[in-house]
Amino acid sequence: MPVPKDAVGRALPEHVAVIERGRLRFFAEAIGETDPRYLDVDAAVDAGYPDLPVPPTFLFGLKLDKPDPMSWLADLGVDPRFVLHGSQRYDYARMAFAGDELRLAPRIAEVYEKRGGALEFIVVDTEVTRDGEPIATLTDTVVVRHPEQEAAR
Repeated sequence: MPVPKDAVGRALPEHVAVIERGRLRFFAEAIGETDPRYLDVDAAVDAGYPDLPVPPTFLFGLKLDKPDPMSWLADLGVDPRFVLHGSQRYDYARMAFAGDELRLAPRIAEVYEKRGGALEFIVVDTEVTRDGEPIATLTDTVVVRHPEQEAAR
């Protein structure tokens, strides 16, 4: 079933996340970050930061912190068996740090198709703010396969 074209502009459920030091350290270690500013508070403060800085790709994981983070796809009638991760992009306005409370507000920005409707692309922009000030815009593209369209080609 194709994604409804009127989904464009639809706001998805917002949520708030508090950035924890332990989680930042774990993430930095998991991605192989060795810069002490991402691991040690004293090194971060010595570098002029108020606390551990958030690594650039960390914010994507915050989108998954809410219960059933992909339920919006089911609301659009998308079968999760046919969903693929297409891409993600981060556009930063300012840095975030341990202890920050961030609000994530996603919205469907675009829906388009390729290969005669066999592939649909859903672009979601998530505005990340701290106390109303922009931190970043996260852009994700979800690819939905339509096997019935592929077979008809």
